[in-house]
Parts: sequence; structure tokens; C-alpha cells
Amino acid sequence: MNPPAKPLHRLAWHGGAMRDGTRIVAEEVPVAIVHDGATYAVMMASPADLEDFAVGFSLTEGIIETRDEVDDLEMVETDLGWVVRLWLSQRPRTALTTRRRRLTGPAGCGLCGVESLSEAVKPARPVGVGGPLTPLALAQGFDAMSQRQALGQLTRAVHAAAFLAADGGVTVREDVGRHNALDKLIGALARSGIDATQGAILMTSRVSVELVQKAAMAGAPILAAISAPSTLAVTLAADAGMTLVAVARADGFEIFSHPHRILTEEEQTRVA
Repeated sequence: MNPPAKPLHRLAWHGGAMRDGTRIVAEEVPVAIVHDGATYAVMMASPADLEDFAVGFSLTEGIIETRDEVDDLEMVETDLGWVVRLWLSQRPRTALTTRRRRLTGPAGCGLCGVESLSEAVKPARPVGVGGPLTPLALAQGFDAMSQRQALGQLTRAVHAAAFLAADGGVTVREDVGRHNALDKLIGALARSGIDATQGAILMTSRVSVELVQKAAMAGAPILAAISAPSTLAVTLAADAGMTLVAVARADGFEIFSHPHRILTEEEQTRVA
């Protein structure tokens, strides 16, 4: 697989003079996700961890329910980008055929957009109880994520998604797109057998509706990000029973829904 970043020539105006040089720039390529021979989606993504991306995307789209429903996976590089081919077991194959039939309809229908709108704002899947986190553990998780953003440190142009496990372990995936980074992370957890219900998902972006929906599909009880959420993201997280933490900085954070999972050291000692 091609490296996810390349040095590119550029001119830089600095200190009153124009200077020649190079900058490491993140790659962005088309990635086609194909289920049983039919292209489901073409996404622009960083060409790294694409197996994780395809599995995670299939999970968050609801095409598969577990990693075991992917019978085989093949990566194909072309002149234009990458094709990730997945062969599915019988259950998702049947469900996908039904879904394609539902999505096929007459052009120009005045009501066709209603289904699209309802799909865009569909409720997030309810999450389980999960375990509590202390503010210190959350801060350490964000610090560990920052230290492991290899592509981000090279380019300053990509997002990261991380899973903070109950034991403090951190898994990180990166991409030019925040949704892609989360899909890659969810796919990595599924392929490694890591239970997303026992920890928190951390993001280097704002909190959008799609991120709440994807995190909920993975079963994560806590979603935390360095930037602010949208109003609809807060509503969906609250309805799903998810703890939504945002504006996470070195000196603090803000909790927008279900704060009971964030406990001080003293509170956690009392609970234990």
C-alpha cells in the first residue's frame, strides 16, 4: 500500500522572503467498498488501514452485525485508487439485496427525499451501561492519542479516532476524514476482538450526528472530542444513553449528556 503522505514541492512566504522547499502532505484517494460484487460506496480516504475501514464502514452502515459475517476480503489497487471487496455470509447478503431494492425508485419523485431525511436523522442505537472513567483517565487517553498520531504529526492535516479501554490501553486510527477515522477504528476493534462497550471513543474533531450514530453502532457508552458538538448530536447522544464529552482540553472538558459515567477519583473509590 502506498504511504499515506508524500513530500511535495512548495514556495513559502516567510520573514519577508519567498523560500523554496517541501512539505509532507497527506494523501487522499478514492476507495470503493464493494459487497458481493456490487459497489456500495466510494469514499475519499487516506490509503492506510483500509481493511479496518471497510469492515468498520460495513458495521456502522448496518450491513453486517459482526466481523464474522465477512467471509473474505480482498484489496485491489488501481490507477485511480483502491477497491476493497468483501464477500458476505448469507444473512447480510439477503439484507443488502432487500436494501438495494428499497433504495431503487423512480427519479423525480417529490417524496423521495423524505426517506433520505429520516435516514440522516435516524435515532442512534441505545448503548449499554459501560464503565465509569475519571477525568484523569480521560486526559491520559487524549494525551496517548496525540502521541500516537504519526500521520497527524507529519502532515497536520488528518483526524484521529481512538479507543480508550478500561485498562488504559489506547488504539488509534487516522484519516483525512473524521468519519473515516472512526470507521477505521471500529473496524480495527472488531477485527481484534476488542469490546467497544468497555471504554470510550475519543475524537480530534467536532461532534457531528454521524459520529454519534457510528459510535452507538459500535456500542461505545462514552464519546469524547476536542471540539464542540452540534445540537442534534447532543440530542441523539442523550436519547441513546451515551455520555457525550466535548471541548476536551488539557485543563478540562464539558459534559453534555449522561454525566454519571465520568467520576472523580473520590467518587470512583466510593463506588468501588
